[in-house]
Amino acid sequence: MSNPRPGGARSTGAGRVPEVWGRIPPRNKNFTGRTELLARLRDGIADQVTAVVPHALHGLGGVGKTQMAVEYCYRFRSEYDLVWWIPADQPVLVRSSLAGLAPFLGLPPATASGIEEAAGAVLDALRRGDPFDKWLLIFDNADQPEDLNDVLPRGPGHVLITSRNHRWEGVVDTVAIDVFSRDESIEFLNKRVPKGISKADADRLADELGDLPLALEQAGALQAETGMGVREYLKLLSERTSQLLAEGKPTEYPASMTAAWSLSVASLNEKLPEAVQLLRRCAFFGPEPIPRDAFSQPRLELGTELTTLIGDPIRLSRVIGELGRYALARLDIPARTLQVHRLIQALLRDELPPEEQERMRHEVHLMLAGYAPADPYDPTSWPRYSSLLGHILPAAVGESSAPEARRLSIDIVRYLYGIGDLGFARALAEKFLPIWTKQSGEEHKDVLELRMEHANIMRELGEYQLSSELNQATLAVAERVLGEDDPLTLRFFRGECADLRALGEFERAREHDERLLARYEATFGPEHPGTILTINNLAADCGLNSQYVRAKQLLEGAYQSLLAAGGADKSTLLLIWSGLARSVRLCGDYSEACDLGEDAYAFGLEEFGIEFSWTLRTAKDLSIAWRRLGDLERAGELAEDVHTRTVRQYGLDHPDTLAAAMCLANYLRTRGEIDAAMDLAADTVRRYPRVYGHTHPYNYGCMGNLAIMHRVQNDPQAARKLNEQALAGLESKLGRDHHYALTVATNLASDLAALGDYENAARLGRDTLRRLRAVMGDMHPMTLCCASNLTADLRALGEKTEAEKLFEQTKAAYAQEMGLEHPDAVVFLEGRHLDADFDPPPI
Repeated sequence: MSNPRPGGARSTGAGRVPEVWGRIPPRNKNFTGRTELLARLRDGIADQVTAVVPHALHGLGGVGKTQMAVEYCYRFRSEYDLVWWIPADQPVLVRSSLAGLAPFLGLPPATASGIEEAAGAVLDALRRGDPFDKWLLIFDNADQPEDLNDVLPRGPGHVLITSRNHRWEGVVDTVAIDVFSRDESIEFLNKRVPKGISKADADRLADELGDLPLALEQAGALQAETGMGVREYLKLLSERTSQLLAEGKPTEYPASMTAAWSLSVASLNEKLPEAVQLLRRCAFFGPEPIPRDAFSQPRLELGTELTTLIGDPIRLSRVIGELGRYALARLDIPARTLQVHRLIQALLRDELPPEEQERMRHEVHLMLAGYAPADPYDPTSWPRYSSLLGHILPAAVGESSAPEARRLSIDIVRYLYGIGDLGFARALAEKFLPIWTKQSGEEHKDVLELRMEHANIMRELGEYQLSSELNQATLAVAERVLGEDDPLTLRFFRGECADLRALGEFERAREHDERLLARYEATFGPEHPGTILTINNLAADCGLNSQYVRAKQLLEGAYQSLLAAGGADKSTLLLIWSGLARSVRLCGDYSEACDLGEDAYAFGLEEFGIEFSWTLRTAKDLSIAWRRLGDLERAGELAEDVHTRTVRQYGLDHPDTLAAAMCLANYLRTRGEIDAAMDLAADTVRRYPRVYGHTHPYNYGCMGNLAIMHRVQNDPQAARKLNEQALAGLESKLGRDHHYALTVATNLASDLAALGDYENAARLGRDTLRRLRAVMGDMHPMTLCCASNLTADLRALGEKTEAEKLFEQTKAAYAQEMGLEHPDAVVFLEGRHLDADFDPPPI
């Protein structure tokens, strides 16, 4: 296992490098003093699990909290087997940083297990101290304590937090960081200025700068780069401070810091004006590392000077290097990023008039948009979107009405939707929508498009009624403003069909998708992505209406169309591939369904990772196919894994969690773990109406599963009552000749037989078998299940001739379709009843 190492770490003389040493900022070679504070910190952190390093005395940045945490890492690294640095100023990014630890703990990486799963596994491993019990995690620049409640590891290791928020003092042990002592300031300046500085001059300089470490860093860097003498520097500093104070600046920052920074900027401006121009733009990014390639797209809208600079890579490299040498930016050469301290960013912004701020913020939006990949659903683009995420809110991208900023905002929401971070996607959509509506009005296309993304997010969250209301309200506006055949309007129509499926209106959804497909084909042709997605949705409708053969045919055509186009749209390919495997299973070919499902699942894992919604859905369907085929070991392992993941990722009441729970309950019952199956199924049946409403077919189908478990537990009366209720509900919603209704009717006949009412059991079985043959065909496993049970009931009634004839027909069919070794065939040959369970497919 390879571990991240700091450059040159072994040569510092500070002892061994930990087994895992990751993302630690470079050590400041000019680090000075803090001996007493470091000793206090070490004493406290060695005795307690959590130590905190906030700036509590003045509440300002620039006193060296982060540098002290870095120094602690290097100075005491020999005490640890694992040291890991986590930027914490944006809580949404913390889990990603934690997940990055997974491979170094012998855990599956986030690319295989998903961010939530990987982060959870990391926290669990740290808690257990396996494989390392001597670990140190640093959460840098945290804000509110509650932001980190769920991600602070407990266990044998240590946690270090840096924060400007004094509220941490009431939560954990704290060490307050103040400005340097005068001796520390003098020592620091002697290190920072290579040619040396007299003690008297250093004392005067420190006094003028208020002993603030960041201000001393600025002053030392400027003198080191320009050779400016202390007397000249102090004269300029005095003039600059007086000027700033006369102008009423600064109100939030010490005058010494502002003056020192201003002096550095003025000196750099004389030497290389382009560097200051670039620095000013950096002030409008977030405080996270800025991708170097964000400055790689020259465009006229950025102005002549900046466009010329960006178009000249040699000069741009020199400019960025100068920012580092003047200590105005921190450069990470291997990662190709630069980072500007948030205090310097604030000072840079504050010195500009509002109109200039708006202009530069707009230019930053253009650079961020130029750096963003074209397709936010393409997994290969996700690393770039991840590096953009930390700048979207600080740069106020969502508050701009510029087309480029609007497009980037929508694409960021889509990226978050794609990776499954639905909560953050929803928060951004709901933050941007009121702003955009006020700026542009409810009928603007950007507003309509973001409203559609919002509705999609709510649907994915299982908020089906709200999704339907949002989609319907905006669809009417889109039809009126854009026209019926506009691509965005057609996407709203597609959303309407999805809402109908979610609300249990399966036939209406099919009719709507039939019409929508005709419009797509007429307007855009058969190969258009929207056409292919609509074919997929129509296939889902067909499956929900028991038209499995047609669903399979539609998906085979869509799959071939995508492959012919190079399969570029990988998310759509997985969607169709997964649906095709499901349709093949529902047509009764379990072996082929397993083959297709295994391939689709492997594709989903490779391209998107396990946390991706359609990877999980494909895995759940594969578990069902394995169970139907009789491979219970693999089916159970996958069913348990998917259920665990969906609970952790979505919560207990999400549609995918409910479907995974029912899949697991069916497996447990098949395995003979009846009590566990009953408990899980009963809980799931109680939850279903919260998501779908009380009359949705899925509620009744799952009620039928619970009825099976009552009968297996020797309570056929309770089973009969549930199945009669389920059958009545399904017949009212879908009609008697629907697959779901016929499945429940088959089980109800078994209830009657268990109660000794063989006459009514046989009567119901004959009627159900006739209907199944018409709907599903003579050889479908569901048809054979009903025939098998009817054979047993006819024998119990003494109808030997009819029973033997049906027995021979059913035996021949099992031998031909599934083999007499299949578990269903074995139960049939033994004369026992088969149970027909239900697994709700994705909407």
